[in-house]
Amino acid sequence: MPKDEKQSENKPSDSPDSGGSEPSQKKDGKSGPTPPPPAKLSRGLMSWVMILAVLIMLFVLLSGTKGRGVEISTWSDFTHYIENDSFVSDKPLTIFDGRITGIIKEDTPGFPQAKKEGAAVWVKIDAQNREFYLNQLLLLDAKWEDDTGSSVWVQLLIAVAPFLILILIIWFFIARSMRSAGAGPGGMLGSFGKSRHRISTKENINVNFDDVQGIQEAKEELEEIVEFLKNPKKFQRLGGRIPRGVLLIGPPGCGKTLLAKAIAGEADVPFFSISGSDFVEMFVGVGASRVRDLFKQAKDNSPCIIFLDEIDAVGRRRGGGFSTGGHDEREQTLNAILVEMDGFEANDQIIVISATNRADILDPALTRPGRFDRQVVVPLPDLVGRKKILEVHAKKIKLSPDMDLERIARGTPMFSGADLEAIVNEAAIIATMAEKDYVEISDLEEARDKVRFGRAQKSRRIEEDERVATAYHEAGHAVIQATIEHADPLHKVTIIPRGQALGATFSLPEKDRYGMGRKFLLATMRVLCGGRIAEKRKTNDISSGAAMDIKQSTQFARHMILEWGMSEKLGFVNYSGNDTREMYIQEREYSEETARIIDEEVKRIIDDAYADAKRMITEGWDQIVAVAEALLVYETLQADEVKLLMRGKRLDKPTVAQLLEAEAAKKTTDTKPPVEPAKEDTRGDEATRDVMPSPA
Repeated sequence: MPKDEKQSENKPSDSPDSGGSEPSQKKDGKSGPTPPPPAKLSRGLMSWVMILAVLIMLFVLLSGTKGRGVEISTWSDFTHYIENDSFVSDKPLTIFDGRITGIIKEDTPGFPQAKKEGAAVWVKIDAQNREFYLNQLLLLDAKWEDDTGSSVWVQLLIAVAPFLILILIIWFFIARSMRSAGAGPGGMLGSFGKSRHRISTKENINVNFDDVQGIQEAKEELEEIVEFLKNPKKFQRLGGRIPRGVLLIGPPGCGKTLLAKAIAGEADVPFFSISGSDFVEMFVGVGASRVRDLFKQAKDNSPCIIFLDEIDAVGRRRGGGFSTGGHDEREQTLNAILVEMDGFEANDQIIVISATNRADILDPALTRPGRFDRQVVVPLPDLVGRKKILEVHAKKIKLSPDMDLERIARGTPMFSGADLEAIVNEAAIIATMAEKDYVEISDLEEARDKVRFGRAQKSRRIEEDERVATAYHEAGHAVIQATIEHADPLHKVTIIPRGQALGATFSLPEKDRYGMGRKFLLATMRVLCGGRIAEKRKTNDISSGAAMDIKQSTQFARHMILEWGMSEKLGFVNYSGNDTREMYIQEREYSEETARIIDEEVKRIIDDAYADAKRMITEGWDQIVAVAEALLVYETLQADEVKLLMRGKRLDKPTVAQLLEAEAAKKTTDTKPPVEPAKEDTRGDEATRDVMPSPA
C-alpha cells in the first residue's frame, strides 16, 4: 500500500464519534478494529525509555567511579605511607585536578583489602593549592605523573563507551524493525508478515505489446485483459465476467515474464509483481501472512494486476513428495492463495497472472476454473515468430544492408526468445571486437553457434592423430546427413573445437517440427552412428568423442518405445509413467518381463541404425575420405562444398595456411614504417614463410 494511504489509515478520526465512546464501539463490533497507535508515539516512547536507561547507567558508573579504591582522610596519613615506602615503586603516583592516587603494596598495615598489589588509594587535595602538594612530593622524593588533562569525565566516557555502543546497536535494530513494521500488529516481527511485492505503473515500465513478438495468440489473450481493465463496462454489457486468473505456461525464455511486463506497460492500473520464492521465510506461517497482505493491498488499489512469477515454488501438488506431516509451510501458503483467489467479488477487478514452466506439478485446486480460468501456452517461436523477434532485437544494433534475418531464423529451430536476444547481442560484440562498421550475417551465424555450442577454441593445440580422428568422425556425420532421406539438410561441418566438442556437424531444418516422425528419428539415429563408424575405420580405434551421439541415440530409442508406441512388439502402450519428479524412486508400472522386452527393443533399434550406417559408410568411403581430407585443410566446410567434394571435385578457395599468411603479411605491412617501402616489398615473402596453419 502506498505510504500516504497507510498513514491516513492509521490517523485517528476527527469525527465526533471517535471520542471516548470509541472503545465501546469497537467492543460492540459496530466498527472495525481499533487502529494501531501512530508510529511517532511508539518511537517517542522508546526514545525516552532509552534515554532514561542511559542516565541510570551513567549515574551508577559515576557513583562507582567516585568510590573506586580506598580514600585516605588526611594528607599527613598519605605522606606517612610515602615515607614508609608503602606504594608500589614501579607505579608512580597520579595527580588529578582534585586528588592524588597511588597503588598500595600487598599486606600494608591498615589496608586489609590490599591482599595483592593493585589496590588503589587516593586522597583529596585542594586544586588551588596544587603547587604546595607538588613541592611536598618533591621533598619526599616520590615518583609522580601529572594527569590533569584527563578528567573524571574522560575516564567515565572510556568506561561507558562499550555500553553506549551496545545500546546504539540495539536501538538501531529496534527503530528499523518499527519503521518496517509501521508499528502495526506484530510489533518488531510484524515486518516478516508484510508482502515483498514490487509495484509498477505505466510510467516506469518501458515494455509494451509491440516488443512482444513470436507469440501472437498469447499476446491477443492478454490484450483482452488490458482492454477489460481499461473499459470494464464494455464486457459487463452482455453479462460477461473477466477471468480471475491467467496462468502462463511455457519453456524458459519464451517470454512469460516479458508478457507480464507488457501488460504493466499497457494497462493504466497498479501492477503488483512478486516471485513465488518471496513467500517463503524462516518462520512458519509467514508465507500465508504475506499472501493475505498482498491481496489486501491489491483490493485497496483495485482495479489492479497481481503477477506471481514461478508459481510452482509454492503451488506444487499437496500431499506429494517427502512431507513428514505437521504444518508444511508451502501448503499453508498455497491454501492462503486458494482462499484469497476464491474470495474475490465480481466487482473487485483484480486479475492474477502467474507464470510457470512446470504446470504438470501444480495443485489441481489452483488450476481449476474460478481461480486460474485461463491457461495461456507460451510456446517456442516458429519460423515467422523467430524472424519477428530478431527484427525487434536488431533495432538496437547496426545491421549490414544485405542482412537476411530469415536465414538466421531458419537456422535457429527450437531457440527461445531469450536465445535469439543473446544471439543478436553476441553478434554485436563479435562485430565490435572485429572493428566492423556493422553486424554481418557471418557474425550472427558465429553468435548462433556460440550460444548453442560454446565459443570456438581456435587456439587449442590438438595432436595430429586426434585431429585426423575428429575430421573423419565429422565427415561420417556429414556424408550420411547429406545423402540420407528424411533427415534435416546439412548446413556446415567443422573440426574447430567449440565448447566441449572437438568438432560439430550442423543441420538446417527446412521447416519447424512440432512432432517427430518415425522415419525422421531413424534417419537421425543413422547420422549419429556414422561418426563412430568412420572414425573406427580410419584409426582402427574408438574414442570418447561419440559419447553425445550414443546418448542421443539411446534417448530417441527409449522415447520411441516407452512414450510414442513405435515398437511392434510392445504396441500402442505408454510405459514411461508420470514425470512429476516428486519422488526419487522411478515410477514403474510394468513387469520384469516387459522391462526385458523394452531393453531388447531399444538395443534392436540402435543396432539396426548402426548396421545401416555402417553399410552407407562402406559404400561411400571415398566421399568420406575426400570430405575428411578437406576438413584437415580448410577446417570448416559449408553444405555446398561438401556436396561438391562428394561429386569428386576440388575446392577453389584459400586454405587456412594461406589465410594465415595473408593475415601475417597484412600485419607486417601495417607495422612497417612508411619511409622504407622497398624493405617492405622485398621481405614480404620472408615475413610469412615460416607461418604455420593453426593446429585447430
